[in-house]
Amino acid sequence: MREFTAEYLTATREGMWADSREALEPLGLERCEYALDVGAGTGELTRVLREESPGEVVAVDADADLLAHAGGPSVVGDAVSLPFVDDSVGLVVCQALLVNLPDPERAVREFARVASERVAVIEPDNSAVTVDSTVETEVPLARRARELYLAGVGTEASFGAARGLFERVGLSEVKVRQYDHERTVSPPYTERDIESARRKASGEGLSGDRAEVLAGGATPEEFDDLRAEWRAMGREVVAQMQAGEYRHRETVPFFVTVGQV
Repeated sequence: MREFTAEYLTATREGMWADSREALEPLGLERCEYALDVGAGTGELTRVLREESPGEVVAVDADADLLAHAGGPSVVGDAVSLPFVDDSVGLVVCQALLVNLPDPERAVREFARVASERVAVIEPDNSAVTVDSTVETEVPLARRARELYLAGVGTEASFGAARGLFERVGLSEVKVRQYDHERTVSPPYTERDIESARRKASGEGLSGDRAEVLAGGATPEEFDDLRAEWRAMGREVVAQMQAGEYRHRETVPFFVTVGQV
């Protein structure tokens, strides 16, 4: 399973569900007495579930250091071997977990074992991410880097809707809703915005994905060329920020799949 830092999880999930929670309605949170948020990480979804549910929501993750940020009741546990007995909780849910697992079906079968009522997964389709930017070169460069990364990452990073998977493991009454998570950058810029621009200009962010980009089909020379173009793009981002002109919007489509046990 891929591993992430607390800073990465906070940055990529910041603001998710802030504007609308309609896509979460099929989870039945208003009548949920006990739920597990598996692969909770730093607890971004856990906090939303706790706000929407009158019952207890337990954060579960294999990384105890990440769980320390989640607050409330938490349990260290593996998504494919949950430390709970059969049919012991009403709802088992995860967000952006299956895209990082080598065997998503095994995890969903484990969720169905533990859940007495519903299983839900909230997964992105990373191949359908769109980017708008005032820096003209950022859009095609981001697309090229994403395509290479997704081809080499080794997991189903474009997972999206899980209807077929749910039906294969025996879940019924499957419902799917889409939720688009937008992350925007505009004046006044935050410290995180400025740090992101710095990483683009230095090439650090892309360098961290070098192994995946090479596995996705790029040669070392092609990667070096891409990084050089990326750094040039980053310098333009910094220049536009200094002038107060830079704007950026990234839209990530998430799919909420819910099934009855």
